[in-house]
Order: sequence, then C-alpha cells, then structure tokens
Amino acid sequence: MKLRVFVTRPIPDAGLNLLRRAKHVLLDIYEHDKMIPRKELLRRVKGSTAILSILTDKIDKQVMDAAGASLKIIANYAVGFDNIDLKEAAKHGIVVTNTPGPEIAESVAEHTIALIFALAHRIAEADRFTRAGKYHGWGPQMLLGTDVIGKTVGIIGTGSIGTGVVNRLYDGFGVKIIYTDLTRHPDIEKRDLAKYCTLPQLLKEADFVSLHVPLLPSTRHLIGTKELKMMKKTAYLVNTSRGPIIDERALITALEKKQIAGAGIDVYEHEPNIPLALRKLPNVILTPHTASATIETRQSMSRRAAENILAFLNGKIPPNAIKQ
Repeated sequence: MKLRVFVTRPIPDAGLNLLRRAKHVLLDIYEHDKMIPRKELLRRVKGSTAILSILTDKIDKQVMDAAGASLKIIANYAVGFDNIDLKEAAKHGIVVTNTPGPEIAESVAEHTIALIFALAHRIAEADRFTRAGKYHGWGPQMLLGTDVIGKTVGIIGTGSIGTGVVNRLYDGFGVKIIYTDLTRHPDIEKRDLAKYCTLPQLLKEADFVSLHVPLLPSTRHLIGTKELKMMKKTAYLVNTSRGPIIDERALITALEKKQIAGAGIDVYEHEPNIPLALRKLPNVILTPHTASATIETRQSMSRRAAENILAFLNGKIPPNAIKQ
C-alpha cells in the first residue's frame, strides 16, 4: 500500500525526486507556484500520511483534522516552524520536522552582510537615482554613504546564522563586533570574535544592528519604539530573521522621523503585505524574504524535507524532528 505525501507548493526537485523514487510513496503536489488557497489545502490534505508544508501555510487543528487519522508527519520546508501549531500536532501524535543546515545559515549570513554594505553605500538609492536619469556627472557630495570599516556591528542572537555573520565580518571587514543573546557564547568569546553586552548596551553602541532570533512570544516586537529610540541616529537596522521581531509601525515612525539612518528588511510583520509607508521610504532596502534564496540552499532544504519524511515512513526517527 502506498502512503500519500501531499506537497503544498512546488519546491526544487532534489527532494521531490527522492520521494518519486520511493516505491511506497504516492506523491501529490499542488500544481501552482503560489500559496495554496485555504479551502484547497483543507481538501487536498485529506488522507495524507505526510504533509510537506511551506512556511506560508498555516498548519493548525483545522488542517490536521481535515487530513484525518492517517496524518503522521508534517515536514516544514523552512528552518522556522511558527506556522505550525506544535501543541495541536502533539495532541494528534504527529511528528513535525524542519530543514536546518549549514548551507542555509551561510546563505542568510551572506544576505545579511550584503544588506549592511548596501545600506552603508546607498546602493539601492544610487541604482534608482541612475535609472531615473538623474546622474549628470560626478559630484563630491552626491549620495554620500558611510564606511563600514571601523564601525560597530551589533548581533542580536548568536545561533548558526548570527555566528556566521560574526565569523565573516571578523575575518575581513575591520569592524568591532558586539553581541547579545539569552546565554553567552563561549566559543565566540574564547576566540575574541565579539564582546557580549546587554540588549540596551548593544542598541546604544552599534552602528549596524542585525537580528537573528527565532519568533517566540518573548521575541515578538523585541524591537519597538523604546528600543529604536536607544539606537544612534546614524545607525542601521537589518532583519533577516522573522518579521514580527520588529514592531513595523514603530520602525516606520523611527525612519520617518530619522531617529535611525535606515533599515534593510527581508521579512515582514504581516507577510506578504508590506505597508505602503515602508515601501515609500528611500532609506530602506526591502527584499522579498529571499535571504536563503540560492539554488544550492533551496535544493538542500528540499532534500532535507524529503529525507525527514522518508526516514519516518521507514520507521526511523527523522533527522530534523522538532521537540514538542
């Protein structure tokens, strides 16, 4: 008897090919490269043993009930899993997995550093300026940015991504690095890569503040009006973690009032909706949740999701099972 695996959106083929080759798997993939409508999701999951979900899918009690007693594993195609109701999954006896890996951390760390340099050198503004035909010759004060060398970079959260940013910046960019986290990071401190400080200290000292924490009740709106006022007027905020870590309204106000110099944002509080006020600001670089969007990383995530499903179907513990 074949076990049904429903994939909520087409993903890179590395993982899909693994599932296709498995003789005991009946693969069903939502045909369109867009978020699956809720009604369609509830209809299509019925009778599935496994759901391979995307971070934009809300997998809650309603979905689990719609799938029925056959549902045994939800494999999330993402490192984060705040889109899945873990308590409800535990009640249903459903295993939940994600797709962490060194290549994902590397891609997001690279994107973070790209945003830091793009903000400092006003790359996006310069691109828009040039495309608009406003460049009429070199000028000594045209689009002045700021050097990154000699500045202080503050890292909030030193998991694999935050640590990746620390390592890359320390190795070649001539910056001072400070960090904060719930617990100290002995390896970072032993190698003298970064200095630990409290969140208020970091916000007051850093020229660039980069967020790398998971979305939890304790981190929702970690950066709000109070925290933004602590930052230097010349400082930049970068977020490649999760949108609700920042109070978006407070950020817009701070940017409009020039309480901080700018922001590089890859994730948003109410994705995919991005406030018009934020989109209109010239001192902001916005990317569409693409920090991990490299061919290598997305193929690896696809493969990991499939491997989690196949391990479970073969009676083994999935390598990336989440503690519930």
